[in-house]
Amino acid sequence: MPQNSSSRPDPHPDALPPGGPAPRPAPADGPGPSATSTPSAGAGGRPSPRVGWPEIGVGLVVAAALIALLLAATSLIPQDQEILRGLALYAVSALGPLGGFAAAVALRVRDVRAFGLRRVSGRWLLVSVAIGIGVIVLNLLVTAAVVTLFPPPENIQAGYQAAATGGALSFLGALVLGAVLVPIGEELFFRGVLTNGLARYGPWVAVLVSSTVFAVAHGINYVLPVAFVVGVIGALLLRRTGSLWPGVVVHAVNNLSSVIIPAVLAGAV
Repeated sequence: MPQNSSSRPDPHPDALPPGGPAPRPAPADGPGPSATSTPSAGAGGRPSPRVGWPEIGVGLVVAAALIALLLAATSLIPQDQEILRGLALYAVSALGPLGGFAAAVALRVRDVRAFGLRRVSGRWLLVSVAIGIGVIVLNLLVTAAVVTLFPPPENIQAGYQAAATGGALSFLGALVLGAVLVPIGEELFFRGVLTNGLARYGPWVAVLVSSTVFAVAHGINYVLPVAFVVGVIGALLLRRTGSLWPGVVVHAVNNLSSVIIPAVLAGAV
């Protein structure tokens, strides 16, 4: 009995369909606005959890506890040791957020790429330097306006300025702590944890809420508006590039001016 042609084995099972293989979609130029919101693969190929409220909560508790403990230790430094106290304050500003970030990473996600620790092109880093210079100009304008329009405010930067103007060694310490470690620590926590953790509520909620928390963390004073702008810029750069490093550069350039300008005016360098 003849076989039905539909039941015969295909003599060329590996042959390509007519017209060749289907074209693969072209890769995107880079991570899009929601690049950091996509969970990466974890062990066994399963996607890692997204950054969320557990990371935010644990990070906030650990950062606040570290800052409280370090400030208590700083208070033991004699008042006349202004330079040492200033360097200690820089260390508090860096280590508190760094500890909060480390706790958030260790909780569930454990993949730093989900927090925005990704490579970024040199072009974006150069753009960030230019933006940072613009923030310096804004900072000077805001300070001039506050001094002109209001009674002289309390110099909340006095401790930091003492470290910057205390000689070559303390100036170097202020540069390393204030212009390197503080921007890295604060961007890792406020953008890496907080902005990414709030991304599920939409980009503007994530950007504005995380920037507001960042600004308030600097105190209700004349620094607040510039801190808010730095936060918004860092969060927008994170969404645009998928990386924290452009925001770190903007932050570092602004902080660099806060170390160098007082030192130059005081003739310390």
